[in-house]
Amino acid sequence: MNKKLAAALSGGAVLVLVLSGCSDDEGNKVEDWAKTFCDQAKPQIQKRANAHQIIISTAADSKPAEIQAADSKAFQDIADADRALAKAVEAAGAPPVENGQKVQQDAIKELNATAVAYEGLKKEVDALDPANQQKFADGLQDVADGLTKIEKMDQAALAKLEEGELGQAMAKQPGCQKPTASVPPKTSGSATASPKAGATASDKASASAKPTKKSSE
Repeated sequence: MNKKLAAALSGGAVLVLVLSGCSDDEGNKVEDWAKTFCDQAKPQIQKRANAHQIIISTAADSKPAEIQAADSKAFQDIADADRALAKAVEAAGAPPVENGQKVQQDAIKELNATAVAYEGLKKEVDALDPANQQKFADGLQDVADGLTKIEKMDQAALAKLEEGELGQAMAKQPGCQKPTASVPPKTSGSATASPKAGATASDKASASAKPTKKSSE
């Protein structure tokens, strides 16, 4: 999407649970909980990383319809991943830490709320008219602003799980470590479209507002 959109995504709100520091003597129950959750979370964290990469790597000079399709799919993928993460927290049970049940319930509630918010962004993107470049660019900017707020929700969704010995145990699990996006940068069907590696929502919004030299549509 555009600078603001990619900037929001690059802010680290991918729900990657990598933390610094480890404790030497963590209880087996905490380790077991972390493994149970992270094993289930791994494909969802990967799915989110892939979706973020799609948003960031879609070329700023792509056609509006291409940007719309890419962002719509990415938002839905993130929403689906968040719901699955909520189910993973539920399935793992209350973590064996102080106020574990509340920590679990809060994480489930916030992940589901974030999923709903991403679906709202998808609806906004789907409602844009790619045939009207200026309106499309304006609408894309609104989406970017909305994403910035939602990313803050994402950062908070599992924050309590990332604290203390539970967070340290999760940081040791491969499933909760930062994934590498497996989605290659998208190229447009047109000959001009090699994607800009850091293209963001602002780039895309401003580029979409400029009339293309080809008037093929």
